[in-house]
Amino acid sequence: MASPEAITPQNLRIVDASLNRTAEGLRYLEDVSRFILNDALLTRRLKSLRRELITSEFPFQKQLMESRDAAGDVGITGRKPEKTEVRDLPTSIIANARRGQEALRTLEEFSKVVTFSPSLTSQKLEQARFELYTIEKEMLGRLLRKDKTESIRGVYVIIDMQSLKGRDHVEVTRQVIQGGARVIQLRDKTLDRGQLLPIAMEMQQVCAENNALFIVNDYTDLVLAVRADGVHLGQTDLPVSIVRKLIPLDILIGCSVYNAEQAVKAAEDGADYVAVGAIYQTPSKESVVVGLDVLRKVKTAVSLPVVAIGGINLENIAEVREAGADAVSVISAVLGAKSPETATRKLMKKFGK
Repeated sequence: MASPEAITPQNLRIVDASLNRTAEGLRYLEDVSRFILNDALLTRRLKSLRRELITSEFPFQKQLMESRDAAGDVGITGRKPEKTEVRDLPTSIIANARRGQEALRTLEEFSKVVTFSPSLTSQKLEQARFELYTIEKEMLGRLLRKDKTESIRGVYVIIDMQSLKGRDHVEVTRQVIQGGARVIQLRDKTLDRGQLLPIAMEMQQVCAENNALFIVNDYTDLVLAVRADGVHLGQTDLPVSIVRKLIPLDILIGCSVYNAEQAVKAAEDGADYVAVGAIYQTPSKESVVVGLDVLRKVKTAVSLPVVAIGGINLENIAEVREAGADAVSVISAVLGAKSPETATRKLMKKFGK
């Protein structure tokens, strides 16, 4: 088996250039995650990856600096000025991720030829490259869902088919949207998928025509069939991490949680928002009441939008907002009213978002 070659100034120039490209790409992605996506988990992962790879050991850094010859680099000598390239943000994320991935591949292969740093083994560099592949996909998904996620505000109306009590689902959907709701969820626990499909298609069309998000409760297959904006999962449904792999990057995942630990887990697994409850006792179903204290803890624990659910009405909606909710999810307070449109409008005004 051949032994690694001795390090030379030419070898160090390759290492220096590749490490610089890696650091530059990772730093760009980190800043996008931090300041644009506001994603604390992705930001920490990128920062940790950058610190693991970009060693601050002075003797090694001194070697790299001494080998550097930017002025004599044939890769830039004689290069013609190019027009400034205009990119959108997704393209820029891909470009900087690929910059880091390609540089890591160079370092990985080169580490098999020469030993330039004991801490940067070929195995570690390979793991870092695959981690960056994963982060790139997650960042693109977050970006594609960013505008949708920002719509998780105000009053989030659940159209529960049993709570409609014979009223037309399409008409009620139109009314609550006219009342100001920007997020509509279809929920049903009795009909089969075949019966729900035409209902979901009609509701999706109404929401699309009125620039409102359409979320389907529980059924990922129904979400895909009607191209809904998102799916909402409970703790006993398919795990968020599995569903994230099954659906397109631009589809939201919401997750019901009962404590801060579940909220953090949902965020780590790829959820776009969490719903906390029941905040109060609710007439629509039997629920464990977690109260406002849990809502406050969840809001502190995650950077995702937090939706409060359970027993929320005109009398208590203000204190739910003050506890940190970005949105409130309601059924009875709207569907139990004579005019769903008026009820939604009053809730929106009282919530103030």
